[in-house]
Amino acid sequence: MAAQRNPRLVPRVVRYDLVKRTLRRIPVTPKPEHVFGRDREWETLVRFAARPQPGAMLGVVSGRRRQGKSFLLEGLTAATDGIYFPALQATEAISLRQFADTLMRNGIRVSRPFLDWGDAVSHLFEAIRDEPRVVVIDEFPFLMRATPSLPSILQRELGPGGSGQSSSARLILCGSSMAMMGKLLAGQAPLRGRASMEFVLGPFDYRDAASFWNVADPRLAAQLHAVVGGTPAYRRELAGFDVPDGLDDFDAWVTRTVLNPQSPLFREARYLLAEETEIRDPGIYHSVLAAVAQGNTTSGGIANFVGRKTAEIAHPLNVLEDSALLTREPDAFRNGRSTYRIAEPLVTFYQSVMWPIYARLETGADTASIWADRRATFDKQVLGPHFEAICRSFAVSTSARELFAELPAEVRSGVVNDPRTKSQIQIDVAVLGPPRTDQPRQVLAMGECKWGERIGPGHVDRLNRARDLLEARGYDVSRTALLCFSATGGFTKGFDADTGPNVIPLTLDDLYRS
Repeated sequence: MAAQRNPRLVPRVVRYDLVKRTLRRIPVTPKPEHVFGRDREWETLVRFAARPQPGAMLGVVSGRRRQGKSFLLEGLTAATDGIYFPALQATEAISLRQFADTLMRNGIRVSRPFLDWGDAVSHLFEAIRDEPRVVVIDEFPFLMRATPSLPSILQRELGPGGSGQSSSARLILCGSSMAMMGKLLAGQAPLRGRASMEFVLGPFDYRDAASFWNVADPRLAAQLHAVVGGTPAYRRELAGFDVPDGLDDFDAWVTRTVLNPQSPLFREARYLLAEETEIRDPGIYHSVLAAVAQGNTTSGGIANFVGRKTAEIAHPLNVLEDSALLTREPDAFRNGRSTYRIAEPLVTFYQSVMWPIYARLETGADTASIWADRRATFDKQVLGPHFEAICRSFAVSTSARELFAELPAEVRSGVVNDPRTKSQIQIDVAVLGPPRTDQPRQVLAMGECKWGERIGPGHVDRLNRARDLLEARGYDVSRTALLCFSATGGFTKGFDADTGPNVIPLTLDDLYRS
């Protein structure tokens, strides 16, 4: 006799069950109204939670702190009658007692204390049968630090002969330590190949962030995003729902939140670095981030800035990458070359604006004057590069598809060497088509991005020169669009008439238009 379905699941989608070769309904649970955005992630989670195939299944969700992982997974367990266990920094014995208490509160009988995690996991799997039920273990790295063998225990119980073979548990491991979570399924790790769902929950993109902060003015939205990015908790918890009241209030908002030593946002960037367990010497890591924030984006440039040899900063760079605080982006036009960028806007703001004068800011005195003095630094080192990143995000969005001759494969920045002038042309946005065998790589678009500078024919001439140089190197530029992104400076008079049909001017309004 078929098991009774969970009444809280709403069946809407019919899928073919390859295991039993029958048509079965896979329930889809509506997303709670209090969860903003995250539609794709929610759909992924509810499908994983309701998969009808036999056997326990493993999912992994990671992401830096304050992205809303716990909020989303608590919503999932509440909507599907699942089990949510938030681990604490505690000994194994205490964690086992807390885990047992959580199971009992959720209707699973525990008649004796668990001996170890092997005992606890097998008990969990044996208790969940017939119907799928999701179980979330949040902050999984806390348990791993107390019990390093826990991934191996899960591997055993999920594998042949383990208790998971006859279970219908849908186990989700969640954590904020990007270095630890990144290694969970990598290389020779015990759980390698065991997960049937894995994703990283990142911040909102620039348009979703504007909607989340309820900011309609693109100029304000872009500046706000350059400071706090798309991290949900920065609005809810750390800023206490303090939102700039229009563009004229932005400077005052900065001084009463991010630059205010009594605001949690003031120290958040430092805490992000301190949370990573592999960071032993914060000084070198802050120095590396400061180098990148101030425009030194190559390994050689970073090494020169911090006064170390290139080989000596390789480890800090790798740790910052593993921690998702730095990203390394390959150059679009120079093989083997790459640049580093800070992944979290608040860290860029801290390293550029706050770090050099942190002692003064800690006093809390005359913050408005300090910000007025640092505003030019913000515009140059933070806002300008961040606007370029927004333009690249726009280029990969569905809103930009009609601008290109075909679907883009990659969007990067790049450098084109000009041997005639012995100089380099920086391409802020390089849109490349998919690589094809025995065919030249197609450059679908090249873009110039300016926050406050007026764009004119001279900028287009630079793009045309870069296009000609790429054509000489064998690239296909027959359908290359030239994108001119202007945030606040606008375009010279008669810009459209002075350029050409392949030149596309774009404003902040265009970038934020849905």
